[in-house]
This record gives sequence, structure tokens and C-alpha cells, in this order.
Amino acid sequence: MKKRLLRPKSLSPAWPVYLWVTVLVVFGCGTASAAQTKTLTLPDLKVGLDTVWVLLTVFLVFLMNAGFSLLKTGFCRQKNAVNMLAKTLIVFALAIIVYWGIGFGLMFADGTPLLGLQGWFLTGPDNSPATGDLYRGGFKALKWLGVPLEAKFLFQSTLAGIAATIVSGAVAERIKFKAFLWFSLIFVGFIYPITGHWIWGGGWLAPSPVGRFWDFAGSTAIHSVAGWAALMGATLLGPRFGRYSGRGDNPIPGHNLSMATQGCFILWLGWMGLTTGMRMTADPASIAHIALTTNLAAAFGGIAALLAAWRSLGKPSLPMAIYGILAGLVTISAAAAWVTLPAAAAIGAIAGLLVFYSMSFMDRLKIDDPVGTISVHLVCGIWGTLAVGLFAVGPNPSANALYKVGPSTGLILGGGFTQLVPQIVGILAVGIFTAFGSTFAWWIVKVLAGLRVPEEEELRGLDLSEHGMEAYSGFLKEDL
Repeated sequence: MKKRLLRPKSLSPAWPVYLWVTVLVVFGCGTASAAQTKTLTLPDLKVGLDTVWVLLTVFLVFLMNAGFSLLKTGFCRQKNAVNMLAKTLIVFALAIIVYWGIGFGLMFADGTPLLGLQGWFLTGPDNSPATGDLYRGGFKALKWLGVPLEAKFLFQSTLAGIAATIVSGAVAERIKFKAFLWFSLIFVGFIYPITGHWIWGGGWLAPSPVGRFWDFAGSTAIHSVAGWAALMGATLLGPRFGRYSGRGDNPIPGHNLSMATQGCFILWLGWMGLTTGMRMTADPASIAHIALTTNLAAAFGGIAALLAAWRSLGKPSLPMAIYGILAGLVTISAAAAWVTLPAAAAIGAIAGLLVFYSMSFMDRLKIDDPVGTISVHLVCGIWGTLAVGLFAVGPNPSANALYKVGPSTGLILGGGFTQLVPQIVGILAVGIFTAFGSTFAWWIVKVLAGLRVPEEEELRGLDLSEHGMEAYSGFLKEDL
């Protein structure tokens, strides 16, 4: 006798009604239970939405580390691929830890105009019980932000990690792994947060004696600071073996432009999280405008650099297009919230030209920078900071939230030198401090651990000499 297959009875036509009634009952009971403990208000909802938005941008900025790892590894030789990947990964982890312990307090806690003096390990009394974690005592510079302190820290910690990661590109392929780790601890623990306190933490540049210095998303606070540290490190280390020997300039091409291009795309995406996240609120008009100025500057920067290289070299250069896009992103960071769309396009296009000619100038100075860090982050970071004093539309109380508070009107729009002067003062102050501070840090590391690997290890490749492994084990490769 054959067994009959059991089949479920057909569902009643009314089953969607039963399902929705069940959902509504469960939801209603949960809501009624929650209502007994707390009634949500519009301010509560706003804080919730703003916090979700900030955390989303944190995740985008975090993703930028994947972009940097691909970009820098692709622009280096394959025998140093593991070393570049390891530095990007481990340095970011170290940066999070030291920024939690020391850096965040130095940068944002109450103290003097030069540095914060409390808030270590994110501790401190809550002297504003009505708002709970929204404002913890000792962080007055962050009081205006309507999200929990932990969300503010998460966002800023990813920026600190990125700043340390940026430096690694200029000293690639010849620095000792442990030496760079030691430098990163000093850089994120002290150098980066001190200048950050001047700019974002209520320090002396906000306002300075000549007017307030403005840097919306870090052209100076992140990129120029990292660029100065990179310049000092590359200068002290000297060029890679064979880079400028013999007839002079001997380019050393990267091993994987596919990786570099994918890294550029990821950075482009993550950068929109960085600039819009700096708004720290889900305000539709402002974050849409900031995302668009960021996008336009990147696009114009990439095209301008490509055309400059095409005209000069006779061929369209993919690496130069990548550098141009990154240059546009770096340079718009300071001004993204306070410039018009045409201004953003002009700022990015000029950055694309600057990065092309700056890289040629660095080669003439025999400063070996395998990933273009100095030209992209330092030179274009300075340009982006100056652009605030040239193109800012100026605060307008009758405008939307984007322009209610901000820098004075820029020189090109008829504001004179009112905003340009404090921008120049800030660039010089941060540059001098970071150049001397990072040189001292590099010197300390050199004394304690040494900076450069021996010549035979450099020729062999840092993957084998420093890590004892290869990135492409078992694959056919060129002996580079």
C-alpha cells in the first residue's frame, strides 16, 4: 500500500487579516508596555535619528581603511604587499586604543587653549543629568552635538585612525614595521590631537587673535597634519634603493592598478560619509549639499589631473586620475559645507592640477613618496584650507541651517581678507608644530628602534624580511 503524501490544507482567504491583527496586537502590547515607562517626544526622535545617521557615517568612514589598504598596496611593489596591508590594519587598531586612552581627551576635553586636560578613557562626571550621555562633563567643545558622547567618540576615532594610516604611504617599502607602529602611537596620542584641539576642541584657533580658523572636515586637522608627518618621515628615511640613482629619476611602478582603482572607489564612497558625518545631524538640506560638493570636487579633480598628465606625458594616466580624485576629496573637506556648487568644482579642478605638478616637484627634490601622500594630503590640504578664505559664502541668519553659522565671506565673493588671514595663520601654526613635533617623534623612534630596514632586506622585500610570508604565495610573479 502506497503512503500518501501529507499536504497542508489550503489557507483560509482571511489569513492576511489574521496575520495583521496578530502583528497589531503584539505591537500594541509592546507599545503600551513601553509607554508606561517613557513617552517618546519629538526631541527624543530627533536624537535617535541623528545618532543613527552619525553611526552610519562612522561605518562609511571605517570602510575607508579598506580603500586605503587597497590603494597603497596596489601602488607599491608586490614584495611589500603584506607589509602595507599589515600596517593599515594594525595601525588602525592601535590608533583606536591610544585615541580612547589619551588622544580624545587631549583633543576635545576642557583644559587650556593648547590642549585638553581630562577625559582620559572617555571618563568624566555627567554634570548635565537632563540630557544624560548627550553631554558628559568635561567636553564642552562637543556640547552642541545632539548625539551621545560614545557616538561622537566613535566618529572621531575613525578619523584619528585614518590620519595615522595616511602617513604610512610616504614611508612605504623601507621603514621597519615596529618603527612605524611606535611612531603611530606618538602621532595619534599627542601630535594629531593637540592640533585638533586648536581647531575643533575649542582651542586658540577658534577663535584665534586674528579671527576664527575654519576647517569643516579636516583638510588641515586630518590631512595636512598627516602630510607634514609624512614629509618629515620620507625626508629622514631617504628614497628607496635605486629610486634616484644613475640617470636620476627612476620610477618604480606599483604592482596592481586594479587594487588601487578599487581602493579609490571605496575611498570616494567613504569620503561622503566623512564630510556629511561632520554635520552630526540628519539635516536633509545640509547633508545633501555637502555630499554633492564632495562629489563634484572629486570628479573635477580627477578629470583635471588626467588632462594635465595627458597633455604633459602624451598618454592618459590612470594613476594620475586616481591621485586627482583623492586630491579633490582632500581639498573640499575644509569647505564642503560653506561653498556653492560651482566653487566646489573650481576647488577640485585646481586640486587636480596641483597634485600633478606637486608630484613632479617632489621628484625634483628627490623626496620619494611611493603613494603620493605628500602631494595629495599636504599640498592639497593646504589648498583646501585656503579655499575657505576664498570661496566661503559667509554666514546668513536668514538662510537654511547650512549657512547660519560659518566662516566669513571669502575674498573672491567680496569679503576681503577677513577670513583668508586666519586661514593662513592656522596653516602656518599647525604646519610648524606638526613639522617639529613629528621630526622629534621620528628621531625618538630612530634612537629606540631604528627607522630603516637594511639594504639587503629592502631589496628582498619587507614581506619576507619583516613578516616571513608572501602576499601571492604560489602565484607566478616578477622579481621586483
